[in-house]
Amino acid sequence: MQNEVEEELYSTEARVEAALNSNRQLFSLPPVVEVKSVQNLLPKVLKDTIIYDPSQDEMELFRELSTYKELNNEYYHITVRTLVVESEDILMALVFSNITIFVIAFVFLFYFNTTRNLRLWKPFFDNLEQMKTFSLTKKDPITLSDSEIIEFSELKDQIMLFTNKVRDDYESLKQFTEDVSHEMQTPLAIIQAKIDNIINEHEINDKQFEQVTSIQKDIQRLKQLNKRITTLTKIDNNQFTNIETINLTDLIDEKIESFKELQFVNLVHNSKKKLFVSMDVYLADMLINNLLSNAIKHSKNKEEITLVTMDNRLVISNFGEEALVHPENLFLRFYRESRANQSTGLGLAIVKKICDLYGFKISYQFEVDHHVFSIDFSK
Repeated sequence: MQNEVEEELYSTEARVEAALNSNRQLFSLPPVVEVKSVQNLLPKVLKDTIIYDPSQDEMELFRELSTYKELNNEYYHITVRTLVVESEDILMALVFSNITIFVIAFVFLFYFNTTRNLRLWKPFFDNLEQMKTFSLTKKDPITLSDSEIIEFSELKDQIMLFTNKVRDDYESLKQFTEDVSHEMQTPLAIIQAKIDNIINEHEINDKQFEQVTSIQKDIQRLKQLNKRITTLTKIDNNQFTNIETINLTDLIDEKIESFKELQFVNLVHNSKKKLFVSMDVYLADMLINNLLSNAIKHSKNKEEITLVTMDNRLVISNFGEEALVHPENLFLRFYRESRANQSTGLGLAIVKKICDLYGFKISYQFEVDHHVFSIDFSK
């Protein structure tokens, strides 16, 4: 801009000089052009100056070219000025223009890219939601959206293959477990019947009777193991769908009455408030039965086993000489703290599985020489 201004000044000065050279008339147009006769020639001066502008009633910045010329044997002082555009105004205009352009471009690209990305990523997120709701127990096939993106399309194909294979493997394993469980019942019943016939129809000595009795105990243990594995499988397969509101306090009282036949058991039930729970009746019965059986199994003769029911909570405790070495493994399948115990190791695993199924919170603590199991039924 400064170069253009100076070029304009030189051009104006040349025209003034040409006019003076041709007609020898002295003229001025302050503050733009001023021509004066002088006695001496001085060097050319190019500078900025501030001059009062009456039309604007303010001081304005001018670029000034002052030259001295000898024309027709006379000396002239030629002054040419032009108004300078203020750089701050230009700078602000440029900054504002660029910011406006950048903002408009950013907004446009943002919405353009957002819309485009949403369209491109929509099949991916739809398929992700389908994967979150995928369940092995559902019979309906998983439906996935196709995509224009090659990677997403290949991912969809792999997910379809994976889910179909997992579901087929699950169905095969489920069928195998059910078949094995069913087939085990018949030979166990036959073996039990044959042993009963041997005891009833043949005279056996004490040693033989002891061996046969041991076999019967093993058969009963196998039956119990088979029943519990079947229960775990059914819980995993979500086959207990009959939900009812159960009075757990009354159910505990019924269980205590049935266990009173065992002379070595001392069960005490303290009910602070009726406890109602929504769950399957069969699983509720198994939950209480397994907790009581576990407490009885690990208690000595006539030691008190206490059950406390309150609002949304059940606490059962039995005496224990020392804390468990590995309490974190207590609810694992087939885990037994002591190998001397002849339990199947599935009772507490079933209790934990039932609690997980309904969202109940079960915990274990060793407090004041007592093993304490607590179930919080609030969700």
